[in-house]
Amino acid sequence: MKEVKILEVEKEVLKRIDMICRFACCKYSIKKGSIINIKGSNIAYVSPHIITINENNYLIFNGSDKVFINDYSKCIKLKDMEVHIKNN
Repeated sequence: MKEVKILEVEKEVLKRIDMICRFACCKYSIKKGSIINIKGSNIAYVSPHIITINENNYLIFNGSDKVFINDYSKCIKLKDMEVHIKNN
């Protein structure tokens, strides 16, 4: 049995993403992250917020200025996200 809690995107991060996408002239969609707890154990999984822009997924955790691109192998800073969007 598992328990899922949906996380809210921080307002400051949401404003920055909106501004970056407006400057880059692109649309985005957000899938909110969650915390999944497995009852009867000490196992928990934190799922990041997923922002989809131009068929790329950007994974963002609350409280972090790092953005992971498509998976956890490559990350950039949130301030460099506009340059990455324009180049891809």
